[in-house]
Amino acid sequence: MKQFIWLFFICICTLPNVLSKEDVLSEKIQQLTDWSLKKPIIRLNSERFKHYVKTAPRNYSMIIMLTALSPSRSCGICKQAQDEFQIVAQSYRYSSAFTNKLFFAMVDFDDGQDVFQYLKLNSAPVFIHFPPKMKPKKNDFMDISRSGFSAEAQAKWIHDRADVHIHVFRPPNYSGFLLVVLLVTMIGGLLYIKRNSLEFLYNPVVWGMFIILAILICISGQIWNSIRGSPFLHRNPQTGQIGLFSGSSGYQFIAETYVVFALYILFHINEFFFRKIKYINFLFYLP
Repeated sequence: MKQFIWLFFICICTLPNVLSKEDVLSEKIQQLTDWSLKKPIIRLNSERFKHYVKTAPRNYSMIIMLTALSPSRSCGICKQAQDEFQIVAQSYRYSSAFTNKLFFAMVDFDDGQDVFQYLKLNSAPVFIHFPPKMKPKKNDFMDISRSGFSAEAQAKWIHDRADVHIHVFRPPNYSGFLLVVLLVTMIGGLLYIKRNSLEFLYNPVVWGMFIILAILICISGQIWNSIRGSPFLHRNPQTGQIGLFSGSSGYQFIAETYVVFALYILFHINEFFFRKIKYINFLFYLP
């Protein structure tokens, strides 16, 4: 009889704690859902991060971008990364995959310096997956030096970590189409003006220069830039030092490809004049 009394007493004592945790979890989910319905990305500060991410109970995953958007932080790629993160979060928000089991959030350095210290981060941007009831592991940190931070790369990484498939919907961008139309119009107008003298189209030097230019564009990394969406350069948020070259062998900045492009041009110019001088010397010493 005493055992039943003690068991009943323990149940009475633990039941309020269980109900309290369920109430707290329900309140968290409801608040995060309301914020997500208003804006796909939830802005977190130190207090919100501690309450909704760090503190139990939590049965939902969170994809958090830690960034430094203030101009005083001189993070050149943070704005571009935030734009791609916005595309992924918005694609998830308006898709059939949207549930209250996964939320997108962002922590700015000026709003949550304690969060950066807690995660031992000294650079930005950083993308982290916080799984339910667990701390993030090594693979929950997205390696943007290898995969880049494009919306498609983020969606693939989220699928691998949270098992949520997000079909990325990009807003229409007509600038490329208009640029092609303008270029075709200019070329058509030039050909129309020069319609009576089109001998330059049969000039092998012109076609040779065009082919060399196309090859230089490909081998210098310009195609890679258009695919990965890499930033122009990098500025260290701590020291303010500008870096033109990436420290990783699997990543590069746009400025770096321009330097390589210029070196290729100088090499070909040098090779051209060297061959020209060699040919002149050959003619000069020809008996």
